[in-house]
Amino acid sequence: MEYLEAYEQYLRTEKRASENTRSSYLRDLRQFSAYCGERGIALEDVTAEIVEQYSRHLLSRGRSVSTVTRAVASLRSFYGYLLRRGWVRDDPAKGIVPGKVTRKLPQILTSKEVELFLEQPDRTDPKGIRDHAMLELLYATGIRVSELIALDVNSLNLTGGFLRCGAPGKERIIPLYATAVKALERYLKEVRPQLIDGPQEEALFVNMNGGRMSRQGFWKIIKHYQEKAGIQKEITPHTLRHSFAAHLLENGADLRSIQEMLGHADISSTQIYAQVIKQKLKDVYIKAHPRA
Repeated sequence: MEYLEAYEQYLRTEKRASENTRSSYLRDLRQFSAYCGERGIALEDVTAEIVEQYSRHLLSRGRSVSTVTRAVASLRSFYGYLLRRGWVRDDPAKGIVPGKVTRKLPQILTSKEVELFLEQPDRTDPKGIRDHAMLELLYATGIRVSELIALDVNSLNLTGGFLRCGAPGKERIIPLYATAVKALERYLKEVRPQLIDGPQEEALFVNMNGGRMSRQGFWKIIKHYQEKAGIQKEITPHTLRHSFAAHLLENGADLRSIQEMLGHADISSTQIYAQVIKQKLKDVYIKAHPRA
């Protein structure tokens, strides 16, 4: 985060930017930094392709073109500063025009691919039992990775078969299917007590040193099991969230219920999954119809 701290100092002392301007730029940059952190990408290693992917990511989550344009402008200012300091070789945001970045449909796994992916953890050792519980929970609920690692033990009600997720005032309740409940029960009974330093630890999912799981740690877990499964599609923590939503919609769930479970403020963010289903049907039609 030292790059952001140096840039904030630059805005304050050299640019003499207003407090509102500084706040806006730094908010955009922290969101981008979190996006990169989830993917194990250092800020100094960002490329133009990553900035384009980030623009599409924001659009896919319902952000307006004007909002994405502002975010890219913040990145351009930030990387211009790093470039002048000699901390990066070029400006990856240069030439990126969000209005021309098409909204890319999210990557979805098939049901068979999900099954294959969830089968990868070795459930004969503690790490595999923990990983299996995390992956089952992620696909069962469609929560964000930031929400997953923020969960505490008291977020779960396994007797009732549901999860409480989100900040106070924005809390939502999401059901858990039986397989996820069993995976979580086993993790809580057999593994977590061995990993935590003491009963004061509240985090639901902990690393092998007993501390709360990090974004980067979970990202590495996802990539490990993607390679192990031999799945060619790019799998991220958000891929299971997308697959959760698309599979629910495909099997008859209504958009409003999916919106509530995903925690989308705007239904337009959820409607992209309807586009995914339509595209899938179109692809099936083109492949199967004798005159297509």
